[in-house]
Amino acid sequence: MDWTVKAGKLSPDKLRGLIFERLHRRRSDILLRPGLGEDSAVIDFGEEVCVISTDPITGASRRLGWLAVHVACNDVAANGAEPVGIQVALLLPEGVDDEFVGQLIDDMDGACEELGIEILGGHTEVISQVEGPLVVATAVGRAPRDRYVTSAGAQPGDIIYVTKGVGFEGTAILAADHWEILVSLGVEEPVLERADEFFDKISVVPEALAAARAGTSAMHDITEGGFYGALWELLGACGLGCEVRLDSVPVLPETRAICDALELDPLGLISSGSLLITAPPGIPIVEAAAEVGVNAYPVGEITTGDKSILISSSGERRELILPEEDELWRFLAGK
Repeated sequence: MDWTVKAGKLSPDKLRGLIFERLHRRRSDILLRPGLGEDSAVIDFGEEVCVISTDPITGASRRLGWLAVHVACNDVAANGAEPVGIQVALLLPEGVDDEFVGQLIDDMDGACEELGIEILGGHTEVISQVEGPLVVATAVGRAPRDRYVTSAGAQPGDIIYVTKGVGFEGTAILAADHWEILVSLGVEEPVLERADEFFDKISVVPEALAAARAGTSAMHDITEGGFYGALWELLGACGLGCEVRLDSVPVLPETRAICDALELDPLGLISSGSLLITAPPGIPIVEAAAEVGVNAYPVGEITTGDKSILISSSGERRELILPEEDELWRFLAGK
């Protein structure tokens, strides 16, 4: 087997062979441990559980601190946990200036203020091995022991929902970092201005906690690989299939305009800010999300077996395949 790795997430085979199969130590108080489709660990703390998750920010050049806090906290919220704080490792290139570092910390502090959490500590280092700043955040959250959620909890017949719109984070990054290219391709500046504001809506904490209270069966935040990647990971975790109507998957006009200009598929674009939710019929997910000011859209249902079918607007049926790379990385590689 070829173990050469490309940019982006490790493939499922590499995750199994390089990492998961080498982890042998087990503790009885670890309720959720590393696995495909699971982004957090859950630790038994008695009446409550501690939920922790780590994420790097690698594809953006602006608002790194803001993204680092929200992306990490989104993971623990997708397990039904209320974020408490984050630890951050800052690996900075030689020659970095004080203004940049100060703005990075200000952005983190602003995100923490919005979420009601604290920076708990971490590590800072200037090293020659990195060409640009690398921010790695570990979020810590808490949940009642009987109400934490995993990606593996989906059941046949559950309805699949998507919040806000797919491609959320990628849209904001492309608008912020590649404005001139998009204008030259005919994307109007008011569209880019609205897309840049998607950074302010990157958190899924409100709708995730609302869905957990309502009785969701599973959740997964939609990050690298976009909707396709998140759906594939959730289905891999629960061992089931799905039928999804692609024309029901929400794509906001700003995302559509940017993706059309760059010839990208919005359903394969990194999507922090959007949440994948499953729940039995009758659980009021749409209403629960609306109570916190978020739109949730039913897009399909969980099925028995392992066949995952995507249905186009024309009725064409094709099987879900894990994308080889996120659409953002594909664009950056071709620049």
